[in-house]
Amino acid sequence: MNYRHAYHAGNFADVLKHSVLFALIEAMQAKATQFAFIDTHAGSGCYALDGVEAGKTGEYKDGISRLLFPDLHPNSGKGQALPPLLRRWLDAILRLPGNDHGLKLYPGSPLQVANAMREIDSAQLCELHPEEATRLRDLFHHDHRVHVHQRNGYEALKALLPPKEKRGLVLIDPPYEAQEAEYRVIEKALKAALERWPTGVYAVWYPIKLRSQVQPFHRWLQHCSARRVLRAELLVHPDDSPLRLNGSGMVILNAPWKLDEALRDSLRVMAPMLSQERPAQWRLDWLVEDSAS
Repeated sequence: MNYRHAYHAGNFADVLKHSVLFALIEAMQAKATQFAFIDTHAGSGCYALDGVEAGKTGEYKDGISRLLFPDLHPNSGKGQALPPLLRRWLDAILRLPGNDHGLKLYPGSPLQVANAMREIDSAQLCELHPEEATRLRDLFHHDHRVHVHQRNGYEALKALLPPKEKRGLVLIDPPYEAQEAEYRVIEKALKAALERWPTGVYAVWYPIKLRSQVQPFHRWLQHCSARRVLRAELLVHPDDSPLRLNGSGMVILNAPWKLDEALRDSLRVMAPMLSQERPAQWRLDWLVEDSAS
């Protein structure tokens, strides 16, 4: 309840998370039928990069700013041609009202998805923190496709799954205040969700400090009931210190067809652009691969 994403909006971890999320939404829209988006930890939906919180950390300067304005960052891949997927995602951020004259606002997952959704699609947004939930409601009060729930997102999955649309994407993006214990909560939630809705697509973001903290979760995923599990990671520091965020990852359960192909070029280009003291590293591989796909 103490975590506020406004301090970290647009950082290198958001770049990975939201570029993958954008690719997922495009994959969902490859079919004409409607889909539902469910966010278990939605936050407030939009963040002012010139606000007090973002100003205190400036984390966006080593994240989204490097991709949008490489000329301002000599070591961030100046002159690098952006893959089409990455260009479409960045253009969507710049089209946000308020960003007409430069990057002032950074959209969280709910707003990025809502801006990309079609009229037939819907979003269920869960946020437990009262102030964040209020901001979320204010942001979407005119959008009939979006429904905000002030409740525990893990518990809400029991009521929201399966969605009436039959197709959809669940984003699980907690603040990990419980540290390693959060993974056990996620595992329990995913197990129940897959039982209720085995064909759903589930995307889980996770921080990387020590590799040993993440490995048990990956081993659990290799034995879960999902037919395909894709892993995407980006490290800007070695994964051997618990004192800072060294990188982050996304795992996608029941990953859409060819999602790995869609992401590979983006990760390859993003890594040098987000490098800090040493070259950033990236990984894209299958923890579970359906041999029939």
